[in-house]
Amino acid sequence: MGSDSDLPIMQPAADQLKAFGIPYELTIVSAHRTPERMMEYARTARGRGLKVVIAGAGGAAHLPGMVASITTLPVIGVPVKSSNSIEGWDSILSILQMPNGVPVATVALNAAKNAAILAASMLSTTDEALAQQLQDMKERMREEVIEKARKTEGKGGGRL
Repeated sequence: MGSDSDLPIMQPAADQLKAFGIPYELTIVSAHRTPERMMEYARTARGRGLKVVIAGAGGAAHLPGMVASITTLPVIGVPVKSSNSIEGWDSILSILQMPNGVPVATVALNAAKNAAILAASMLSTTDEALAQQLQDMKERMREEVIEKARKTEGKGGGRL
């Protein structure tokens, strides 16, 4: 993440990765304030055993794109609605509008948990146990919706 102020937004990604049993790194790397650190981090990511990078950033949000320009690992960008943000649109567009040749997968504003699920999906292509965890998670979500529908339908005496 670009700043410690992004931690409340990015923590759900760490929590979700931990729930899947996926080891991860969590650190602050600013594209603007520590460009050398960012370059070194991205250059050495694969050698440290990383398989996917999740990069959250607010404002101009250059971190995900700059990391993607340096590493060949998949990069997932999390646009963060920060204090200097234009309702998050600056972050969304900065991450989403990458030039051809430097792709960054982009999730919704402040959707770090989805970034972790997307990273897990990428990793699951070669990990059957992880693929099963993802399938189980989808089944739990389906069951939760069905249960909520039953409760909702029971309150109104009918269906819409």
